[in-house]
Parts: sequence; C-alpha cells; structure tokens
Amino acid sequence: MSSASPGIEPAGTPTITGTASGKRVLLAKPRGYCAGVDRAVIAVEKALEVYGAPVYVRKEIVHNKHVVETLRERGAIFVDETSEVPEGALVVFSAHGVSPMVHQEAADRNLRTIDATCPLVTKVHKEVNRFAKDDYDILLIGHEGHEEVEGTAGEAPDKVQLVDKAEDVDKVEVRDPSKVIWLSQTTLSVDETMERVDQLRERFPGLADPPSDDICYATTNRQVAVKAMAAECDLVLVVGSTNSSNSKRLVEVALKAGARASYLVDFAHEVDEAWLSGVTTVGVTSGASVPDELVMDLLAWLAERGYGDVNEVTTANEKITFAPPKELRKV
Repeated sequence: MSSASPGIEPAGTPTITGTASGKRVLLAKPRGYCAGVDRAVIAVEKALEVYGAPVYVRKEIVHNKHVVETLRERGAIFVDETSEVPEGALVVFSAHGVSPMVHQEAADRNLRTIDATCPLVTKVHKEVNRFAKDDYDILLIGHEGHEEVEGTAGEAPDKVQLVDKAEDVDKVEVRDPSKVIWLSQTTLSVDETMERVDQLRERFPGLADPPSDDICYATTNRQVAVKAMAAECDLVLVVGSTNSSNSKRLVEVALKAGARASYLVDFAHEVDEAWLSGVTTVGVTSGASVPDELVMDLLAWLAERGYGDVNEVTTANEKITFAPPKELRKV
C-alpha cells in the first residue's frame, strides 16, 4: 500500500527531544480530526443552524462520545434506524456511510436527507459497485458489525464476503479464482490488513488489489506517527471512544511498535494514576474523530502530575479538506 496521499506533505524523519531522565510527553502529529470527520460534524452543525432543531442523525455522526453529546445538547436526535425518524423530517447519514437499502427506506418515508458519508468511504462503495458489475467476488476486510462495513457490503450483498478474523479466510468461497478482489474498511490497522491479504492470497494467488488504497490517509498517518514514538514510550495514551475502530487500532499499533503499555480513554479523568507509576515518557495521540480540545485537556492533566515537557513528533502535515455534502452547498 502506498505511503503518500494527495494533500499530505511528508515531514521528514521525526526528531524526538527531551531529557532521558526527566518526565516528558511525546505528542503525535498528525492526530485527531480528519477531513471526513470535520465535514460530517460541520454538516450537522450547519443543518441545525439552517433548519433548526430537531435534526435527526442515523447512528452516531462520528464515533466519539464528546462530539455526539455536544451535538445532542444543540438539538440533534440520534437514532439507530430511519424508521425512528418522523415522516417528512430531516435526517443526516453518518460519516460511516449507509447502504442503498437505507437510502430507499428514507425515500419511502419521504425523509429529507443530508448524506455526510466520508468521500473516502464513498470511494470504496463505488469500487464495490464497479467490481460487482464486472461479476467479481469481493472480499471485504473489516470488522463485523461496524457501520461502515454494513454500508459497504450493502452495495452488493450477493457479491461481498466479509473477512474479519484469520479464521474467516478458510470460510471464503469464490466462483472463479481468477475474478476475486479484496477491498477494506477505511479505518483498519494497515499491518493487520496486509496480514489478512497475505492469508487470502495463499488461497487465491490471483487475488486482485484495490485500484487505490482503501485505508484512509488519516488512519495510516496516525498509525505512522504512533510507530515513530512508541518505542520511546513507557505509556501511550490514545484519546478516543471504544466504538472507534481507528482509535482502538492506535492502541494495538503502539503496543506492537514497542510501547510498554497503552490505553484508550475518552477523557483525561479516565486515566488511572496507577498507570503513571515508574513512567518517564508518556506518548499521547488521538483517533480521527476526536476534537483536539480533549487532547489539550489530557496534556493539562499530565502537566499537573509533572509531565509538562511536551515534544511534538511530526511525521506528516495534512492539508486535505472536503467540500460540504451537496445538500448543504447552496445554503
């Protein structure tokens, strides 16, 4: 998989400074909000501003407790299914995307819709349609039950098979081994995904690769930044919610890259002070759906406990932005 993405400037070899004996924090960059999350959150805020409350949102707009609660306080109503939205009301589809069936359900209920699906997820949807049309068997690497996976597989449910765990590889059945392609959820661990691809290729040597990387630039960049600092860290704290796939992957990446311990927390007050016992260097990062104010809160919490020396570890500079959903461009 390629390491460069449009709108990404390499930062060169990261330099890690600070004294070896004093307490310090290594702060990963890039971290936090990606362009797709920013676009989705702004879409709900703009809908509330233009149309007024309530604005319904199918599922969590992004996987972050703080963001969801903040929008709920402003008048957003989060529902699990379109059937819970009153007929004729306004509903926003989350950044994770929805299947054609959900779009049809909304149309049947005469709902006004704003589609805040991340454009990088939409790209994978289009790949599914393209290869389904060409009668390929599509092996979708992703986590069972994740909203993105449900939306992507729903584009061509008769052609898509989900591959989550290693044992799923042996369960795959294809019609023609020469017409098989793998695609992936956008928020996976790059290393774990390629492990799964290698396992699939052992069974299907003719397995085709996606036309371009499916794992999004933000997921990749945040993992690269963590890898750059993890071996220096006694502890890596990842700010993010437990239902955030990319945030959970950062914990796993930190541990595999040499961090002695790593934990996922939504807020600074969730950090167990016992985790700091004997710790000199704390690494800090955040998932792609996390506002930076939560990271700043964590840095302040750490500073109160002697970890005031903060060194930023920069591996890329992100400049990607996405246009608002088409339904909001005129307003």
